Amino acid sequence: MRTPHVVVVMGVAGTGKTTIGPLLAARLGVPYAEGDDFHPAANIAKMSAGTPLDDADRGPWLDAIGAWAHDRAGLGGVVSCSALKRSYRDRLRAAAPGVVFVHLTGDRALIEDRMSHRQGHFMPTALLDSQFATLQPLEADEAGVAVDVAGAPEEIAERAVTALREFDPASS
Repeated sequence: MRTPHVVVVMGVAGTGKTTIGPLLAARLGVPYAEGDDFHPAANIAKMSAGTPLDDADRGPWLDAIGAWAHDRAGLGGVVSCSALKRSYRDRLRAAAPGVVFVHLTGDRALIEDRMSHRQGHFMPTALLDSQFATLQPLEADEAGVAVDVAGAPEEIAERAVTALREFDPASS
């Protein structure tokens, strides 16, 4: 499957965006960009200290991801970005109108368990509650699909490809 879409892999911390994103990009035959790499150093320092980001903190980060997605329009790509609020997704769509979201969803206990086993990541498990409190799932009028994160990464990536194919049969 090859897609001209830019796919934003979204969800709360610990759902596997950084793991699933590259697998999905490989299956789609497009480049992958790690959303965390677009954060200014101040954002990473704030999250590392256990302080949730506010909308003002997220603005430059979302704009940088949006610019990348805009530059990939018509070429395709996969980028990870929590995109927890509708307003964040609207901001990304304003920059790159053709983006499609893959919302990684799952049981809170599973996600917390996975987060507790991560090493070398700046997002502490303590911020998971704030992530779930902020999360606004995709709405019916938003281009995207929800994919459950239970199972192995390869299974999740394959479910994402299948969901995208069903969402947009022309991309197969």
